[in-house]
Amino acid sequence: MAEHPHGCTCFIVPPKMLRKLAEQTQDATERHCLLDAAEISAHLRGQRSVAPVVLGIAAAATGEKRRTVYDAQNKSKLPGKLARGEDSKPSTDVAVNQAYDGAGATYDFYREVLKRNSIDGKGMRLESTVHYQSKFNNAFWNGQQMVYGDGDGKLFLGFTGALDVIAHELTHGVTQFAVPGGLVYEDQSGALNESISDVFGSVVKQWTLKQNVEQADWLIGAGIMAPSVGKALRSMADPGNQALTWSGDDQPKNMSGYIEDGDVHTNSGIPNHAFYAAAIALKGNSWDKAGPIWYKALGLLTPNATFADMANATTESAALLYGADSAEQHAIQAAWKVVGVT
Repeated sequence: MAEHPHGCTCFIVPPKMLRKLAEQTQDATERHCLLDAAEISAHLRGQRSVAPVVLGIAAAATGEKRRTVYDAQNKSKLPGKLARGEDSKPSTDVAVNQAYDGAGATYDFYREVLKRNSIDGKGMRLESTVHYQSKFNNAFWNGQQMVYGDGDGKLFLGFTGALDVIAHELTHGVTQFAVPGGLVYEDQSGALNESISDVFGSVVKQWTLKQNVEQADWLIGAGIMAPSVGKALRSMADPGNQALTWSGDDQPKNMSGYIEDGDVHTNSGIPNHAFYAAAIALKGNSWDKAGPIWYKALGLLTPNATFADMANATTESAALLYGADSAEQHAIQAAWKVVGVT
């Protein structure tokens, strides 16, 4: 029997960010919400992905988009109460409609641009749950479905309104199935796992807004935080630039700043910046060349892939798509040199 792919319970907001914000706030209620979210995130991270349980029952007919959104009604039990299914009328609940539309945009991107049939490549249903717990400051992919908290309304303003957050989390599912065996969620392979989600989260947003590489903001999670907290979680154009993101952003943009045993959300700044550099060099739209090169590289990785392995895989996929010694291949190699990965 084939080994099940490495799935992850992967969160958009790093638990360490939640803890840092908890240290800074003077409001006891805010602190409680932040520490609760950090603790729940850590607990859920420790559980093995539940993906294998549903692989046999989650597929829709080939080529059909099947979205289902549930309402957890501020409880923890998943998936919750059915709130909207494929082709049903819009809900009166904004979060339900945002989760539905965001899943649809992500599905359409993978189908139309990369010719992928849903998350697993085999027509997997896209299931989402909104209103998870009370004032929960996070959103996550649990190996099987999307789950969204509402935020506390003061620091975090909800997670379904940001398309790149939705596409980021659903891409964890793509990585789980597209990389043979999946990517282990620790060290450099874990940082790559996070980076791939940031890459396609940003590309899906750009594709939907029809923005070229110069027009795009290259920010992840813009709009999910109150202005008092920051503007975004991460910047792919300039990782670690706190003026663009938030006051605790410690992402390195090249290997000189690599943090040994660092958080996967931190070191992901390095491969993030490599993709940005490649997309800028290739010009035009990120989904025309850079996105397909990164996507094709997933099938060339192994579960414990390093940044150097990703550099090699993207260089090879550029050669497969555009020819050895092509301008595209040279652009990819140069992008990895920018971040100190050879």
